[in-house]
Amino acid sequence: MLYSFIIRRANADDAPAVFSILRKAFIEYSEITGQKDLEALKETVEDIKKEIESKAVYIAVIDDEIVGTVRLDIHGDQAYLSRFAVDSNNRNIGIGKSLMSVVDKHLKEQGVKKVILHTSSKHSALMRFYYGRGFYAEAIETDRGYLRARMVKEY
Repeated sequence: MLYSFIIRRANADDAPAVFSILRKAFIEYSEITGQKDLEALKETVEDIKKEIESKAVYIAVIDDEIVGTVRLDIHGDQAYLSRFAVDSNNRNIGIGKSLMSVVDKHLKEQGVKKVILHTSSKHSALMRFYYGRGFYAEAIETDRGYLRARMVKEY
């Protein structure tokens, strides 16, 4: 089966769909990690609208349906990547890899030298995914009450 999707910057009208994808993905993340008190699950549609207006938020779209998202917060030559999610019905067809390729292109264009993200060190699928995209584990942190890998990619 052939899949065709586009990746573009999100706009405020996309916030409800981004909210739905993030909610579904982070409920799954919560179940895998055992963490119930995740910041991502506290966000509202209004919060996401504000993030879209103030940060670089990309979405993947298939047939006018948003199926993936990622958020970037850039400060000088460093960036923080968060809220990366692909709808569970659309995984393993290249959407996540493509979102990360767009992230790489955008960050390089902005002069970013290093991007950082956090993920549960016990979420083996995500750890493998990030390693495969050129990230390495710089540290394991416990500030949120569970083991989170601080993943770094340098350009």
